[in-house]
Formats: sequence, C-alpha cells, structure tokens
Amino acid sequence: MKKKMLLLNTTVLLGLGGVLSTPTYASTIQDMESQKSQIQNQRQDVQSNIKAASDELTRLQAEQDQMKAQLERLTIAEEENNKKAQKTEADIKETSKQVEQLEKEIKLLQEKLEKRNDILKDRARSLQESGGNVEYLQVLLGSLSFGDFVDRALAVSTIVDADRGILKETKNMQDELKTKQADVKSKLASLEDMKAELDEMTVQLAAQKKQKDALAKELKDKEAKNEELKASLQAKDSSLANEQSTLEQNIKDQKAAEEAARKAAEQAAKEAAKKAAEQAQKAAAAPAEKADSSSAKAEAPKASSNDVAPTSAPAPKASNVVTVGNRWIGNSAYVFGGGRSQSDISHGLFDCSSFVHWAYSQVGVNLGPLGSVSTETLKHAGTQVSSSQMQPGDLVFFDTYKKDGHVGIYVGGGKFIGAQSSTGVAIANMSRGYWKQKFNGRVVRI
Repeated sequence: MKKKMLLLNTTVLLGLGGVLSTPTYASTIQDMESQKSQIQNQRQDVQSNIKAASDELTRLQAEQDQMKAQLERLTIAEEENNKKAQKTEADIKETSKQVEQLEKEIKLLQEKLEKRNDILKDRARSLQESGGNVEYLQVLLGSLSFGDFVDRALAVSTIVDADRGILKETKNMQDELKTKQADVKSKLASLEDMKAELDEMTVQLAAQKKQKDALAKELKDKEAKNEELKASLQAKDSSLANEQSTLEQNIKDQKAAEEAARKAAEQAAKEAAKKAAEQAQKAAAAPAEKADSSSAKAEAPKASSNDVAPTSAPAPKASNVVTVGNRWIGNSAYVFGGGRSQSDISHGLFDCSSFVHWAYSQVGVNLGPLGSVSTETLKHAGTQVSSSQMQPGDLVFFDTYKKDGHVGIYVGGGKFIGAQSSTGVAIANMSRGYWKQKFNGRVVRI
C-alpha cells in the first residue's frame, strides 16, 4: 500500500509539472508568434510598396531621359531654324535692293521713251503745220538743190532708222526689266513667306521647349518625392526587420528557457520519484525523457522554364513605309534642310523631304541622292495619280511657303505622316483644317 501511494505521488508530481508549464509556454510563444506573423505581413506590404516605388522611379527616369533627348533635339532645331531665318532675312534685304534697283532702271527707260515720244510728236506736229499729212517724198522733193536733196534724203533715212531702232531697243529693255522685276518680286514673296513660316516655327519650338522644360521639372519633382517615399519605406522595412529579429530572438530565448525549465522539472520529478522508489524498496520507475522537436522543411519547387527561340524580324516591305516613321513621333524635331547627314538622322532632325527619303530607304526604295532630295525632286520621283485614287504609301504635296513646299506620306483615312514644322514627325489630318487648305491635289505613287 505504501508502495502504491509513492508511485501515485510521483505520477501526480509529473502530471502537475506538465499542467503548470504548458499554459505559460503556449500563451507567451503564441503571442510572440502572432506578433511576428503580423510584422511579416507588414513587411510584405512595405516591400511590395518599395518595389512599386522602384518601378516608378525606373519609369520616371526613362521618361526623364527621353525628355532630355527631345529637349536637345528641340534646341538644335531652334538653333538651325534661327540660322536659316537670319539667312532668309539677309536674302530678303538683298532681293529688295534688286527690286528697288530694277524699278529705278524701269523708271529711267520709261522717261526715255516718253521723251522720245515727245520728239516724235513734235515732228508730226511740224509736218502737220507744213501742210498736213506730208510724206517723206514731199520733204525730199522740197529740196532747193541736189546737195540739199542728198542731205534731206540722208537725214530722213537716218531719222527713220534711228527712231525705229531706239524705240525697239528701249521697248525690249523695258520688257526685259519688267520680266526680271516680276521674277525678283516672286522670289521676294517666296522668301517673305519662308521667313514668316520660319518665324512661326521658331515660336512653336520655343513654346515646345517651355512646355518640355516644365514637364521635365515636374518629372524631377516626382522623382524626388518618389525617392523620399522609397527611403521612408526602406526605413520602415528596416525597423520592422529589427522588430522581427528581436521577436525571433525572444521566441528562441523563451523556448530555450522553458525547455530548460521543463527539463529541470522533469529532473526534479525523476529525483523525487527515485527517492520515493528508494523508500519503496528501491522500486523506482524512471520516467522516459521525451524530446519533441519538429521542423517543417518546405521543399522549394523546382524551377522550370520553357525557352522560346528568338524570332528574327521580317524583311521590310514597301507597304510598311506608312508605319516605319512612327518611331520618330514625339522623338524628333523639324529642321529646315535637316536629315541629310547620318548625324541628323540619328538625332531625329528632319525636314519634310528628307523624312520621306529616309522612310522609303527603310523599306528598300531609293529616292535618289540624299544630299539633293527636295519636294521638287520627289514630285518627279514616281507616277502622278488622281487624288481620288490616293492609296497608303503615296506622296502628297501641299502649297505652304511656295507651291509644292511640303510633302508627306499618305497613311489612309484622310491622314498623312511627315516631318511637320510645328511638331517634328507626326501624323496630321489632311481632310480638314490647315492641311486641307494647303493640299494642292498632287499625288505621286512611288
């Protein structure tokens, strides 16, 4: 009986030790594990936001780089167009002087003709006063002697020939001067129209630069705010990481302490049981030590990838000429006379005819020497067709500062792509507004 009581006491002590230790362990560890899980969730959110901020920074920086490149193009375009405007202004002054000089010469010839006409009128009046309609023969027959007759004959012949020659020569010179004056005036008008277009272009380029500068500043401000947000998120993540690390260490320490307490309790129970067993004729039952350790190992899934072989770009087709220029939309600037060197092309600096030449060269069609391409050469490069039969890829011409002063590539739907003075390479509507007014009906099929 005494032996049975000792064994029961030992069992109760062991059971009571387990009951007393388990609730403390569960409550403390569970709270810390729950808090750790919350921190991990917060970190996931913060790290997701950090990635979003990094992605946005990458996008903003790419947009900023693109904006800087466009600003550089606009600056070059503005400088080149200013040079062209200055040269055109000088040409206008020189041509104006030529017009003024021609007008003076015409005026002198006009005065000379008027004087000659006055002399002829006086002669006619003298003849009328001598008896009306006097023939040259009567003048000659009125001579007093043979010598007088010869003199009169020579004088009449000389006067007639001289009058006819001088009048004809003067009239021819006047006609020639008027023709020159008309040509020079036409040239002057063309130069003045070009100057007006260049001035308008300069204003538009300045406005574009101002707009792009403002946008670049806005992007820079966004970059700074995003950098600040990213730094704040990274600091938050670092703080949470420290909290998580502290909790993990506390959990580890708590587990170690409670494991030590459990082992101590078990050891105490063993010693009590041993003592009780010794007192019960050395029949002790030594409790087995159980150590529960479980670890879950998550096997990382094997990564699998399907390699896709790169496909080569298809060979260019002539029909692609309406789309090859899309890459320059928003990445180019109009420069009068630009696009005739590799440097200009690589920087996206075109005028209307050099852009057309470049676009066709990309699909394997040569429109003649690049250095001499112009709207004049392009309008003779293919076959003229009616505007009612216009198809994508046809060249369309517009009367701007001169006849056929602008050219583009028809893309369909009443629109064309070209290097426009106000925007650089862009798609414009030729079925209404400005371009409808300027379209002259000339369509050339290459």
